Amino acid sequence: MISIIVGCGVGIVAVILFFWLVGFKIIPNDRVGIVEKWWSPKGSLKEQIIALNGEAGYQPDLLRGGIHFKSPLLYKVHTVPLVTVPQGKIAYVFARDGESLEATQTLGRIVKESNNFQNVRAFLQNKGQKGPQQGIIREGTYAFNLAQFVIITEDKTHCLKIGNRAEQDTLMQMSELIKNRNGFRPVVIQGEKDEIGIVTVHDGPSLGSGNIICPTVGDVATDPHYHNNFQDIDAFLKAGGYRGRQYQVLADGTYFINRLFATIEYIPKVIIEVGFVGVVVSYTGAKGEDSSGNDYKHGELVGKGYRGVWNEPLMPGKYAFNTYAGSIVKVPTTNVILKWISNQTGNHKYDENLKEVSLITKDAFEPTLPLSVVFHIDYRKAPYVIQRFGNVKMLVDQTLDPMISAYFKNIGQTKTLIELLQQRNEIQSQSAMEMRERFEHYNLELEEVLIGTPGSSTSDSNIETILTQLRSRQIAKEQLETYETQQKAAEKEKELREAEAVAKQQTTLTESDINIRIQENQGKAELMKAKQDAEKIQRLAEADSYKIKKQSEGEAFRIKVTAEAEADKEARVGISKAIAAREQVNAYGGPQYKVISDVMSEFSKAVKEGKIDIVPKTVIQAGGEGQGVNAFESLIMLLMSEKLTALNGNEGHEESEEVERIKEQILAEIKNTQLEAAPTKSQI
Repeated sequence: MISIIVGCGVGIVAVILFFWLVGFKIIPNDRVGIVEKWWSPKGSLKEQIIALNGEAGYQPDLLRGGIHFKSPLLYKVHTVPLVTVPQGKIAYVFARDGESLEATQTLGRIVKESNNFQNVRAFLQNKGQKGPQQGIIREGTYAFNLAQFVIITEDKTHCLKIGNRAEQDTLMQMSELIKNRNGFRPVVIQGEKDEIGIVTVHDGPSLGSGNIICPTVGDVATDPHYHNNFQDIDAFLKAGGYRGRQYQVLADGTYFINRLFATIEYIPKVIIEVGFVGVVVSYTGAKGEDSSGNDYKHGELVGKGYRGVWNEPLMPGKYAFNTYAGSIVKVPTTNVILKWISNQTGNHKYDENLKEVSLITKDAFEPTLPLSVVFHIDYRKAPYVIQRFGNVKMLVDQTLDPMISAYFKNIGQTKTLIELLQQRNEIQSQSAMEMRERFEHYNLELEEVLIGTPGSSTSDSNIETILTQLRSRQIAKEQLETYETQQKAAEKEKELREAEAVAKQQTTLTESDINIRIQENQGKAELMKAKQDAEKIQRLAEADSYKIKKQSEGEAFRIKVTAEAEADKEARVGISKAIAAREQVNAYGGPQYKVISDVMSEFSKAVKEGKIDIVPKTVIQAGGEGQGVNAFESLIMLLMSEKLTALNGNEGHEESEEVERIKEQILAEIKNTQLEAAPTKSQI
């Protein structure tokens, strides 16, 4: 029994020993075997790591999954897992064996026959180089000979540890460098971020000192050396690409670029908004032909792609422009407003340094004048403006500000403060007209000059007094106009009230108007009837009047004769009485005596009938110095005074000829009567 067990054990050991001696080895399908040869009649390697010709050392060919026989007496098989690069990631390759890099090289050249570094023999036989490689590994699973190649992924460095400390440090530094450059991920430029990639190449010949940026090469798909946006390193170098920052940029897209070959810097796109154009100032390119013309003396304008100011501006849009190769100066094509007002700026912020213009008027006031200037730049002339001034801000600060300030200072010296206030519109129109030509000289189009109200400066406080007086005067005028308007409104209101009253009484007025018309018609009817009656009466009256006329003529003659007789009688009676009165006056000796006689007679009659005392009971003193005169005495003295002498004669009294004739006739008749009545001598 024991012998049987011992025999079985010996058999098993013999079998195991046999399999070991023949090198029986099973390699799973997810692993590969790296063969290391212990001994070879061809000897050992001296400088190489990989034995291409059967020498002792690491063999180039791998053992894939399955059963293999490699005697441990001659070989050592290192099994390593397959290398998997995740989706959207990049792996880098470091070659341990191959030709050395040239002095100008940073990365080993790509060997396309190596099948993405999986064929070590093809790599070495086609002059593959040791060190970091230009080629990168995209997503997928690969069978690498990790004795020849070190594969660096984001998560792990895959290699067959050889035990060289310096190599391990190099690989660690390489991994950190790639990680810092975000090299394990492709370059992704998203359109929504409005960014572009600036590429800096770290391999290839150096750029000469005459240039600041590497020219574009191999960017056309039909070019045999098209490098497809720096993804084909070998094509880039064969196209003549240089080491350094590249003029060509990366636009929107995804790029698998070896970060050991090139680094990417993200900068924003140049966005030219609507209302602007972009004037390109290129720092690189060949010398171009000047297109500004002989009359333009402020610099050259060149075509697109040449060094200098491009004569064609960029229209509104987004541009993948390399700002290391040049600059784009935005020039507004809309109206630009410049405000010479403290603490106020226009939308373009070109007037941040501007303030009110200080004036000295003709009457020695020192106001400050706020103003605004509106101008426009023709987009076709924008390159001229930039070539001449550099940018619009420098144009405003160095040219427009001193020019406009000096102009209005000159205007202020010719105007009084009141004229400056009252003639603002005229000054504004005049300044716009005169300054338009000056603006055209600078390739600008002046739209309008706007002048504000002059204000008081810190050194002149009297201006506010003048302004207050003007405001008070204006308020008074406005009040006067208001009162006039109110008066008109009151009159209109009165008319309205009257119209409303008339409207309310419209029915009554209508009835009255109708009654008036009725009465008028009745009156006309009565008038017509009266006219007819009058005509009838007139006809009758004419007939009667003719008859009466004949009768009245005889009666009138009789009445006339009778009247004349009566008149002659009355005249004679009156004249006779006058003659008698005159004779009486003459008998008294004059008219004053006749008056005294009549007065005394009437006075005596009044005393008698009234029983008045001749001697008054009360004496009225009418004189002075103790003398008294009563009323009776006064009357006597008045009658006896010479004041009655004016009654004498008939001065100034003239009688008519008819009266004289009748008077003479009566006197003659009286005389004749006396003569007839007197006795004759014979009778005596």
